[in-house]
Amino acid sequence: MELIFGGAYQGKLDYVKDNYEYSRICDCSDGREPDFDADVIYGIEGFVMECAKAGREAKDFFKDRETLLGDKLLVMTDTSQGVVPIDKNVRAFREMNGRLMLYLAEKAEHVTRVFCGIGKRLK
Repeated sequence: MELIFGGAYQGKLDYVKDNYEYSRICDCSDGREPDFDADVIYGIEGFVMECAKAGREAKDFFKDRETLLGDKLLVMTDTSQGVVPIDKNVRAFREMNGRLMLYLAEKAEHVTRVFCGIGKRLK
C-alpha cells in the first residue's frame, strides 16, 4: 500500500495519473465509503468528514479492513496545516483525518507528499 498526500489543490490525482498504472479510481471526496476493489482510493478526507459527522472513527474503519489495503494507492488531503478552526466539528474532522494519516503512513510501504504537483517520497 502507498499513501500519497498533500494540501488541497496540489495535484495529487494528476501525480497518480502520471506516475502509476491503475485500472479504477474510487473517489470518496463526496463522503462515500471506500471501494477496496479499486486500485486508487482518492479523496479519503471526504469519507473522514462523514465519519466525523456520524461519530465513527475513520481509522477503525481502515484498521478493520487492513487486509484489503494490499497494493492500493491511497490519496488524501493533509488538513493539518493552517489556522486551527474555531468550530469544534471542523477541529474534530481535522484531528480524525490526522489520526488516519498517521495510521496509514505507519502501515504504508511508501509515503509520498505532493506539493505543486511534485512528489517527494518520504518513506
